[in-house]
Amino acid sequence: MSTCKTITFIIFTATTLLASSNAAVNATTQPLFSAILIFGDSTVDTGNNNYPINTFFRSDHEANGRFSNGKLIPDILAAKYNIKQLVPPFLQPNPSDQDIVTGVCFASAGAGYDDLTTRLKSIVGDKKAMEIVNNALVVISAGTNDFILNYYTIPSRRLQYHHVSSYQDFILKRLDNLIGKNFCVLREEDILRHQMDAIDRVSVVLSITEVEASVLLRYFHWSVGKVHDEWFADEEGVRNTVGILEKPVVPPSDDTELTCGICFDPYPPEKIASVSCGHPFCTTCWTGYISTTINDGPGCLMLRCPDPSCLAAVGHDMVDKLASEEDKDKYNRYFLRSYIEDNRKMKWCPAPGCEYAIDFVAGSGNYDVSCLCSFSFCWNCTEEAHRPVDCSTVSKWILKNSAESENMNWILANSKPCPRCKRPIEKNQGCMHMTCTPPCKYEFCWLCLGAWMDHGERTGGFYACNRYEVAKQEGQSRQKAMTDLQQLQTHNLEKLSDKQCTPESQLKFILEAWLQIIECRRVLKWTYAYGYYLPDHEHAKRQFFEYLQGQEAESGLERLHQCVEKDLLQFLNAEGPSKDFNDFRTKLAGLTSVTKNYFENLVKALENGLADVDSHAACSSKATSSKSTGCSSKTRGKGKGSSRTGGS
Repeated sequence: MSTCKTITFIIFTATTLLASSNAAVNATTQPLFSAILIFGDSTVDTGNNNYPINTFFRSDHEANGRFSNGKLIPDILAAKYNIKQLVPPFLQPNPSDQDIVTGVCFASAGAGYDDLTTRLKSIVGDKKAMEIVNNALVVISAGTNDFILNYYTIPSRRLQYHHVSSYQDFILKRLDNLIGKNFCVLREEDILRHQMDAIDRVSVVLSITEVEASVLLRYFHWSVGKVHDEWFADEEGVRNTVGILEKPVVPPSDDTELTCGICFDPYPPEKIASVSCGHPFCTTCWTGYISTTINDGPGCLMLRCPDPSCLAAVGHDMVDKLASEEDKDKYNRYFLRSYIEDNRKMKWCPAPGCEYAIDFVAGSGNYDVSCLCSFSFCWNCTEEAHRPVDCSTVSKWILKNSAESENMNWILANSKPCPRCKRPIEKNQGCMHMTCTPPCKYEFCWLCLGAWMDHGERTGGFYACNRYEVAKQEGQSRQKAMTDLQQLQTHNLEKLSDKQCTPESQLKFILEAWLQIIECRRVLKWTYAYGYYLPDHEHAKRQFFEYLQGQEAESGLERLHQCVEKDLLQFLNAEGPSKDFNDFRTKLAGLTSVTKNYFENLVKALENGLADVDSHAACSSKATSSKSTGCSSKTRGKGKGSSRTGGS
């Protein structure tokens, strides 16, 4: 949806929800919500599972086709909020228009509500359909089947989460990911609707024309609140500043001919046009004036009267009346874009060729957003999504790798401080193996400044260093994964469905694996930037980082990628259904889940600044101090000896 105003309830227990709803329901007979939409499991299914032929568990109670002989929570809520008495299942044959308009249940067998929006539009039109959905009560049931089946029946989750409270936190986090999205993607029709809504509100409240309302909103950057505040504080001042005049500067004339103020030729009144100021100009000069300003750029949206001494605004009505079709299209495009570009909460998607915009709600601390064009970017810096690395690190990383930054290239190529003693070193010839002058004598790699003992043939030899070139390879691997996913969606999925006699809807686990690979490749790419700028003296953090990145996340990702890329081929090339396909499904789903957990742990650790290392070190230090009590002389002796060893 294109708005974030939908009110959502999450059901863990029926009593909590109903208790919260009793207070304000009976105060009025008017519905508080336009419709009710139900999502979840069988506990809120009002009959969807009765219709698919192959459904094993059916909610076909003789009384009402539900899982009980009375009303379910969705029915009780709908009645309490005066929406309707019973919520029909979405999959029932031929639901009435009134059922669709006031809401249906998608729980269990029902999925998504794109179909609802399409049906709604056919019944009440686009604008009314979105208004109904945006003001609907959305109920999401979660936790019942998760606990009964996945925790208590199947032991795998109990092995992973030893306490019920831990598993509850896991479910809550999944729900937060579902409804906690802090941005909305806006299509062109959404932007136009927002613009018209704002114009209508200003026009009605201030009792002015829509043209004047649009001029006001453009001047005050589409802020309806700002327009109202300024207007009611000083209406006359706002009119003069913006160019909305109450009385014409040049009074109307009854002459049979009027002189154009630009070409000074006489014209009959029907060939003369003017805005609120009344200055007369012929339509030919108006057309040329408007065309010139439109071709000069977005400044045409603040167009004023051609008279140099006049500040009267020229609205879009004059453009519609006098401009050419080409100029009208340009003007309307500028007008549309102004709504996004003047709003600090909105931005255009930076992907090439994308015309979607993002409406962002600040406060969550997560700036990664995903557009409908599949491009993910950081709202804060508009670079490619780089969580868990902060924007400043990304900026330095991009600058370091920028081919255009000649000054930075010269500095990196000719002058660097020693990683240990920080004395400046200039390299003018030779290989990448550097040795600082005495007394430091630190040996390091000139390119990455890492210890030379960590280098050799595997990092590119003496004259190169590819230690961080893998970051570029990760970008290429991610691009290849996106290409493979597209190939799967367009060709291989249907082929696999035919050969394994399995519906495409049951092959979503393969798509989920590819999407997980693409996301993990993105995260892995930016972890190399994090590792590059991790201080050398923080050895424990670096070791912990390399463990999380390499031994857990990267290794798990490679296993997943190999499974979905290579193991899948035997089933694509098979002559018919394979008895091993279910084993492949289990293996791939398990690898997807494990890899996701690895990367979630990696992201969380990096976002916390690898704080677990500091807390572990503090605990170790405390334990060591407590052990040394009562034997301080022995401890001092050991400390002195170790000092001599370190200084030799």
